[in-house]
Amino acid sequence: MAAAPKLATYADLLATPEDVKAEILAGELVVQPSAVFDHAYSQGGLLGSLRGPFDRGRGGPGGWWIVGEVDVQFTDHDVVRPDLVGWRRERLPSPWGKRPITAVPDWICEVLSPRQGVRRDRVVKMELYARHGVPFYWLLDPVECVLEAYALERGRWTVTGTYGRSAVARVPPFEAIELVIDDLFMPEPPVESEG
Repeated sequence: MAAAPKLATYADLLATPEDVKAEILAGELVVQPSAVFDHAYSQGGLLGSLRGPFDRGRGGPGGWWIVGEVDVQFTDHDVVRPDLVGWRRERLPSPWGKRPITAVPDWICEVLSPRQGVRRDRVVKMELYARHGVPFYWLLDPVECVLEAYALERGRWTVTGTYGRSAVARVPPFEAIELVIDDLFMPEPPVESEG
């Protein structure tokens, strides 16, 4: 009889090189390549749009921690590093120096990338986040230039909106401001003229 495979833990994740994005999903250590430029641009665009009003309280209500790529531990064998993640400050009053964070986030956004596994974000992580009660989940697609927003209702995801490049929207849980969706994506590439 073959021995059961060893399930990865946070110690295994810490053993990976610092410059490698690694996560543990259902006990499997998953290593991902670094992001392509448009992925990083969208991640930074959304962080820039939300951090001022919600993290810093500039032009918005404040009261949130909004960061990118920190370790969030749901179980011993489920540790993720979301592209963007947020907590209401009253739920995470003292994050200084903590790794991993064990408080369930109030919001997570994954930036889709075919190189990093769209299925992983749309199925595996979506199910994990629902199972642990993350109230809001966004998927940002820098190729199709679409933001999909979900809210957890009775343990199931409900679409709260799907927004294209031309939209200006109030998207839960950040509906206190209008989000200019076009700001989340790279500019359209220049049209090459035929000589």
